[in-house]
Amino acid sequence: MPEQPQSASLSQQQASELLQTLRQKEGNWVEWGKSCQQLQKAGYDNQTIFEETGLQPVHQNQVIVAAQVYESIIQAGASEEVKTYFAQKGSDIIYEFRILPPNKRVEAATLAMDKQLAQADAHEIAKAIKDFSELNSLPERFTDCAGDAVAYKYWKLARGKKDLQARSRLIAQGLRYVASETAREKIENLLSDFTVVPETPAPTLPLYRLEQEDELPRILPVVPSLDISASQFQSYSQPQQQGTFRFNKLSGEGEWVALPGWQTIWAAADPVAIPCQREQLPKSESLANEPVLVVVDRGDRQWYLHSYFLIEQENGLGIQWFEQAPNQPLLGRVVLILRPKRVVDEGAIAQSWQYEE
Repeated sequence: MPEQPQSASLSQQQASELLQTLRQKEGNWVEWGKSCQQLQKAGYDNQTIFEETGLQPVHQNQVIVAAQVYESIIQAGASEEVKTYFAQKGSDIIYEFRILPPNKRVEAATLAMDKQLAQADAHEIAKAIKDFSELNSLPERFTDCAGDAVAYKYWKLARGKKDLQARSRLIAQGLRYVASETAREKIENLLSDFTVVPETPAPTLPLYRLEQEDELPRILPVVPSLDISASQFQSYSQPQQQGTFRFNKLSGEGEWVALPGWQTIWAAADPVAIPCQREQLPKSESLANEPVLVVVDRGDRQWYLHSYFLIEQENGLGIQWFEQAPNQPLLGRVVLILRPKRVVDEGAIAQSWQYEE
């Protein structure tokens, strides 16, 4: 047997007894579920329990949840017949009723017992009862009992079918579950009324898959300007990315900017963004008179002939090119200078058309 976790609330002896009970399948499935839950709360993971007992992780989860649902059914006033029926079998059926409130679980369990339902049927009636309970008002001639809730589902499906054979099967299913006489009459009316009322399909989910790296933006800390010291420049921290969608956890104060996930941006080890004016850049006379956003990779401080670098100067920071490796420390390499989106002059476009005409 594996060593017991330090934080366990069970003694070694108690854990051994629970594992032996599961290994020998003693008691009923409700007791198995409670035993698995005790062991997991004590720090035993489902793989360890599987290795010790042969109980598959998926089955462990099923009996744990089903045992909780079973207890809620008892507390909600289930009959002795229902309690006895499901105490020895049917964990897979009771598991399906987890999506229902306790009072509806009792009704669903009673219906499942009366109709001798299998797991697949239990799944269907649980969903039907849940959907029925979410309606704004009771449908005409149907009551709020579980049998009518399931019958309503099949009535609605049947009246949307043109094929008489498929329609008849659905009507039969509705009559199997219906509880009230009024609902039964409404379902039976479909045997003579062949009007087809198409069911309104649910809209398509607006799914989209990210295919390219540049579709995922990267969040960068923004250094307010070049008028700061080198130590201040190094104090800006990167956001913490986590999860499949790279959620960013931002810490501290300051501003942040989201840039497209271009290869240059994602390749940078420790990038920051600095808003600059044209005159703060080398060769500024050849540039348009517009603000820019300079991205500097603080993780790349190795001199390279064909790159510009950020350095510390007397009055703050500056961007400079070096023909040879400099003696002064390099604070980072300039990897990108982003110009603002071009603003289209609608008036100029109109004038151009007039001129061409």
